Amino acid sequence: MADEKDIREQEGCSEESCAGCEHADSCPSKNGPESFLEEQNRFSNIKKVIGVVSGKGGVGKSFVTGSLAVELAKKGYKVGILDADITGPSIQKMFGIKGHAEGSEDGIFPRETASGIRIISVNMLLEDEETPVIWRGPVLAGVVKQFWTDVIWGELDYLLVDLPPGTGDVPLTVFQSIPLDGIVIVTSPQSLVTMIVKKAYNMATAMNIPVLGIVENYSYIECPDCGKKIHVFGESHIEDIASALGLPVLGKMPIIPEQAALSDAGRFEEVDNQAIGEAVRVISELAE
Repeated sequence: MADEKDIREQEGCSEESCAGCEHADSCPSKNGPESFLEEQNRFSNIKKVIGVVSGKGGVGKSFVTGSLAVELAKKGYKVGILDADITGPSIQKMFGIKGHAEGSEDGIFPRETASGIRIISVNMLLEDEETPVIWRGPVLAGVVKQFWTDVIWGELDYLLVDLPPGTGDVPLTVFQSIPLDGIVIVTSPQSLVTMIVKKAYNMATAMNIPVLGIVENYSYIECPDCGKKIHVFGESHIEDIASALGLPVLGKMPIIPEQAALSDAGRFEEVDNQAIGEAVRVISELAE
């Protein structure tokens, strides 16, 4: 990487300081790294943006995103969900939203749930929601940016961004283009958990995004007869991993078949998820 002297020489500058230099306004040595952050739509006023991420798929990340949105809305916050999982969108179905998003010359309007949660998902823009999204990475990333710049979110206390799993084009675009105030890492109690969490954690720290903590999903199932906790995916080690990274555990969510049924039926707002309470508390404190 070129040092300041090299940059000055490349800019044709021989001055020891920037005073009086014709290149001063555009000189990289003065202005620092270029920002890729995009401006939100001019009709949006979003106070805090929280990403929900995972190092791999299949850990119930969208379920956690939906749970956070419902519980924050119950506390009186104005909440939106940006479904950035373009090739595997599920938020719209979970909340029972049918039909397409509408728009005007000023932008696209998100759809609202019964309790006022505003949602945008790629299925709202497709002719048929069962049409597969067969797009390359740059196109996927471009759509996510448009969900930030072109959607008229209005007044929101929190926008939750449900990211696709992994560390590919779309998560990178979100981290670079949208001003995240923090992320929540979602994982499950399996042997891959250390790698899953560290991938997401390392990406966030490399991009200077605050990590609020970890939520473990599929933590256990409770026997309906005796109340015993059965660890279907093995004993949890999330406390040890969180401690090693200096992160709090924000929740250990059990498997509750009734909640899955509500999600499948598009009635997610009826889900009462007390296990996510600590995550809701931490996120709520960001607004104070």
